[in-house]
Amino acid sequence: MLTAHKIKILQSLDKKKFRQKYNLFLVEGNKTIKEIPFSHYKISEIFSVNPGELGINDANATEITPNDLKKISFLQHPKDSVAVCELLDSEVSEHVGTQLVLDGIQDPGNLGTMIRLADWFGIDQIVCSEDTVDLYNPKVIQASMGSFLRVKVVYQNIEEYLTSSDAAIIGTDMDGTNFYEFGFPEKFNLVLGNEGNGIRPEIENLLTEKITIPRFGKSRSTESLNVSMAAGIILGQIFSKK
Repeated sequence: MLTAHKIKILQSLDKKKFRQKYNLFLVEGNKTIKEIPFSHYKISEIFSVNPGELGINDANATEITPNDLKKISFLQHPKDSVAVCELLDSEVSEHVGTQLVLDGIQDPGNLGTMIRLADWFGIDQIVCSEDTVDLYNPKVIQASMGSFLRVKVVYQNIEEYLTSSDAAIIGTDMDGTNFYEFGFPEKFNLVLGNEGNGIRPEIENLLTEKITIPRFGKSRSTESLNVSMAAGIILGQIFSKK
């Protein structure tokens, strides 16, 4: 039942400390919710204006009014359902093939988009610095469009992690090699830095190679690319050669 106390708890899940306290996060929208049973995530309960549309028989689903849905949704215009899911403890997997390493990404939309890119290009794991935005931030979950269900996102001390890595460590830098002319190895870490400050110096010192996306436009007004946009361009080039 959607009590006032339950509403208060669900509303608090927009903050990391309460997600950790209750070990819960929210997933919104029937399309993504229908995919959860095929993932490693466990649904605690579902609140929906029409539970029958979901077709998830083994979930604790409660029918609610559109007005109640607005109270527990983090979307401006919620449409159908909210699933309350348990947090997943993920351990870093042995690195095989291409892997993204994110250094201090702060924008939830950027992280969500890069999770979606990883899913599109078949990248199984993203390793994030401990100060990267939380995977379970509602805006990250929404921006990933369900891809968080298929891509493992783990948080590590990336300086220690990269120091012990046996794979090439490739990072983006304005003074790096033209990435269209760069021969990417089969196994490597692709490091992408903070939106404003880029890759921090101690991580930059660990790079084995630096690459850059050349600028073709005549205007020099644009100083840099959005980090998730840059990731998409780089991954597109890498996989075009596979």
